[in-house]
Amino acid sequence: MRTPSLAQQLVVTGSIPRLNAENRSALRVGFLAPLSGPEERWGAPGLSGCRIWADWINDHGGLMVAGKRHRLEIVAHDSAADPAATLEAARDMVERKRVRLVLTLGGDSFAPALPYLMARRVLVATLLPSDLSPDTPSLIAPAELHPLFNVTGVAWLTRTRPRMRRVALCSQSDRLGLPSLAVYRAAFEAAGRPIVREIRYDPGETDARSIVRAMLEQAPDLLCWCTSPAPMTTALTEAAHDLGWRGPILACTGDDYPRLIARTSAEFMSRYVFQFPDFDDPLLADKAFFFRRPKAFFDAYNARFPGEWSAVSWEYASILDLWQNAVESADTMAPITVLAAMKRHQQMPHVFGTARWWGSELFGIDNALVGDWPVVGIRDGRARIIEFGSVLDWLGRHAPLLRHHLEQLGQMWYQRLDAAAALSPPAAAASGPRPGQAS
Repeated sequence: MRTPSLAQQLVVTGSIPRLNAENRSALRVGFLAPLSGPEERWGAPGLSGCRIWADWINDHGGLMVAGKRHRLEIVAHDSAADPAATLEAARDMVERKRVRLVLTLGGDSFAPALPYLMARRVLVATLLPSDLSPDTPSLIAPAELHPLFNVTGVAWLTRTRPRMRRVALCSQSDRLGLPSLAVYRAAFEAAGRPIVREIRYDPGETDARSIVRAMLEQAPDLLCWCTSPAPMTTALTEAAHDLGWRGPILACTGDDYPRLIARTSAEFMSRYVFQFPDFDDPLLADKAFFFRRPKAFFDAYNARFPGEWSAVSWEYASILDLWQNAVESADTMAPITVLAAMKRHQQMPHVFGTARWWGSELFGIDNALVGDWPVVGIRDGRARIIEFGSVLDWLGRHAPLLRHHLEQLGQMWYQRLDAAAALSPPAAAASGPRPGQAS
């Protein structure tokens, strides 16, 4: 049975002694994610959550390692600023700040730093399991299952809307959007729902109205935004409303949904289905995770950062909770030993219940923590869980189909490595054949 971490104990009991003058040596965690640009909403709110978590830890004693308490410091850098600056920030975190863990959204903005961090065997936690490969042994995805969890929304809609047959979808064409597109393709094919229009747009695209108008030309029964960034998701939803759409909408996220209700209507948004609930949801009250009190975190977050709650507000902090438990269990901050402690058992508590380390079939390595994930709708003006769906069950039935669609879009791990090797000097290319290639 998992021993409750210090964070969980302090919230439940409030009995951990406060810091004193003898225990103020700092333990640093790096945060290297977008803090500006179109993906800011997948970085900045998560940094706010980490700061709440760190303050709770520091106000009640710090992290206990080898008989000593340590203050926790978050070292943050904007990965959206510039590729060279992102790599330099990673070097600064490791060589000068001596961080013990790096948190990241992953994807294109983080890619310049990943080879360096893996060469230094730094423990890195990404929100994108699609970043994983055998060449990234110390990269883990212990919180978000993007884009794998999107299959649960498709499964629920097709089961509860049997007359919904024709699907139109759109996706940004980058390392965050294309894996998501592959998952939606596979999920709709598995459900027997044809995609009548697919639009891939540049990440810098802003003309949402033209995209939606083109999708509507095929008379779909469902519009799907895949994993569009928050500004584009908002723009696409408002455009659909203004163009007269009154059917269901499916998307990965629903950030700032109160604004969308105000700009459209409660009735319109009642048909919006996505994957991220508010953490005061009654169905989370009995979940044994995240300080054992997800609502306490939700309330603290909204009190300190009103109006900023998003899909990622809790995710990086939940990684810190899992990491801290492993640090305390291993009684060391050594990254590889901590990783071994996290993976000591095949299963461990995940954000929404028990999950297991998985991934070899799609990523070449079992470094993704996969379990259940909620399907969310707008009910009485709030993001509420409709049901929990099993990602593992779906993968058990359809992993080969998903692999096929990932390959079609060039998103399997060996395709990404081969593409990277083609842009590098010959000596940088990995030796030996990739799966599916002749030796």
